[in-house]
Amino acid sequence: MEKVNIIIPIYNSEEYLFKCLDSIKNQTLNGIKAILVNDGSTDSSEKIIDEYVSTYPNIFEKINKENEGQATARNLGLEKATRRICYFHR
Repeated sequence: MEKVNIIIPIYNSEEYLFKCLDSIKNQTLNGIKAILVNDGSTDSSEKIIDEYVSTYPNIFEKINKENEGQATARNLGLEKATRRICYFHR
């Protein structure tokens, strides 16, 4: 059962994305689900996201959307969240 959802809005974040996603996958808390909201990235962020989702499907979930900004990406992540308590990554 999922205990914590982490919503991560992503827009052209390839420089930081590996470190961010590695940090999540290395957590010791069981039941983490990270919702990765790709907000229309034009760099290699989507490729990185796809790699993590295919390798760790029990931890990462991907949502693609057109670029509309962080607020709409967060709201979309909240709609998909299965827990009431969610954490946002900046």
